[in-house]
Amino acid sequence: MHRRRRTALTLSAALLLSVPVLTACGSEAHPGAAAIVGGQRIEVSTLQADVAEVRGAQQNSPQSAQLVKGSGQLPRAALHRLIFGRVLDKAAGDAGVTVSRKELQQVRQAAVAQYGGEDELAATLLQERWISPEQIDGDLRQEVQLPKLAASLGADLQTQEGTQKVTEALTKASKSLHIDVNPRYGAWDDQQIRLGTYESPWLAKATGADDATSGGDGAGGDGSGQDGSGQTDTAPAG
Repeated sequence: MHRRRRTALTLSAALLLSVPVLTACGSEAHPGAAAIVGGQRIEVSTLQADVAEVRGAQQNSPQSAQLVKGSGQLPRAALHRLIFGRVLDKAAGDAGVTVSRKELQQVRQAAVAQYGGEDELAATLLQERWISPEQIDGDLRQEVQLPKLAASLGADLQTQEGTQKVTEALTKASKSLHIDVNPRYGAWDDQQIRLGTYESPWLAKATGADDATSGGDGAGGDGSGQDGSGQTDTAPAG
């Protein structure tokens, strides 16, 4: 369990200096939406708020200079997380998987103990997973959901076969949600369960993939590795 929990919490990354301007133009069909998932909108304003929370936490960190250096993937990673959360909810629901408040409390207590305190956990997740303290419970909820989904499928996430089985369930759920992403942020890949070339941490770790392959896919959506603010993207290391 500790190995799997550690695996789920070890995506290293650096972050940008300031919140990039996220335009609210949307696609012609869905103005103002960053994405449509299962007929439900993820508003650009929602994405902006998530990014702003992380930026604020960065600026308050003693390591702010290090955290902000050269990462243009935060807006895309934040949108990926929002979409992936809904895909995982769908797959888990289809499999009859639920997460209780007690389970969430237990996994948080275990994470706090592992990292030596709430502040240490928050600092680690800010650096490695690009999430703010307010977003921790949502992230840990997925950490509970994913292994429970795997267990319901008889899959072991530590094996390629098990990872493939879970990916197939997520792909099925993803396709059923008819995900439509604002072109500014790229396109959602049902087969890879990711936005553009952004690599989901759990899948990258399970398959041993190198996240460096995502370095040319910044939030600008033009392959330049920039987010529109002039900052160069540094891909998260595996």
